[in-house]
Amino acid sequence: MPPPRDAAPSGSRTAGPDSPRRAAPAIALRGVVKRFGAFTAVDGLDLDVPEGIVMGLLGPNGAGKSTTMRMLTAQSRADAGEITVLGHAVPRAAKRARALMGVVPQHDNLDEELTVAENLEVFTHLYRVPRAHRAAAVQRALRIAHLEDRRDTRTDKLSGGMRRRLLIARGLVHRPRLALLDEPTVGLDPQVRQELWGVVTGLRDDGVTVLMSTHYIEEAERLSDEVALMAKGRVVVRGAPADLVAAHAGATVEEFRPGPDGPDALEQRVRAAGLASRRTGAHVAVLRAEALPPSLRDTLGAGDARAATLEDVFVALTGEAVE
Repeated sequence: MPPPRDAAPSGSRTAGPDSPRRAAPAIALRGVVKRFGAFTAVDGLDLDVPEGIVMGLLGPNGAGKSTTMRMLTAQSRADAGEITVLGHAVPRAAKRARALMGVVPQHDNLDEELTVAENLEVFTHLYRVPRAHRAAAVQRALRIAHLEDRRDTRTDKLSGGMRRRLLIARGLVHRPRLALLDEPTVGLDPQVRQELWGVVTGLRDDGVTVLMSTHYIEEAERLSDEVALMAKGRVVVRGAPADLVAAHAGATVEEFRPGPDGPDALEQRVRAAGLASRRTGAHVAVLRAEALPPSLRDTLGAGDARAATLEDVFVALTGEAVE
């Protein structure tokens, strides 16, 4: 069983003069680079993940999220930089780090011929759970994934959502201190996705540090204590979702249909007023629309207002769409 953790997430508050020294992050990446031939998948990545939080890696396909996950588990070696996981240098001490983490891959690699419980039992052996604790470990993992009533069901008879929950349970069967979730809800319908959100929230409540890669905006916004927005192999900005939206998009985004002079002219007028904008189909979305000067609003005409989102932040900072 892992050692006890602090009740509050470390690294999430500013230490005062009489506060204890801030604990080392659960994950630290410094100047990490990974190339595949002439293509640089991860380009000087710097990222700390404090213990006890859910950190979301948000970005479009090809941003470097999955490559980062593979380097953290030593499935892929960085070409440059330093990686530390729970105090262990990776890949040099990768075996020690892997013993303390649970990994949920993006692709389903469950053993089809085994039952739900048998899949979990195999991993109690691989993770060296003591024999006397294996049955309890399997039962706990089944409970986390809400699969108690399916323990004797063959894996090939499970629905897609159940299989994904089993993948998560398999990675948690040894009570890891850190869980790496690589696109945990990719390809699932919205209802099943929300069921899995409850599993992730439960991990945080249990004190497990979670690093979750995703390209679903709502998922990152709902689950993450902090989000790191990735593009072209590096972190563009990080912070609490609400703080990022407030800082970079404001409270309201308003979408306007360009006039006869076209969207470029509209965006030029918006930028001249000190505001950011983004294209949304045939419209131009103006960020921080609550700050639009009345004179400019009169020239823009009627717009459609909505609440600002993380997607607005990401597109404004990177020029890329997340999905």
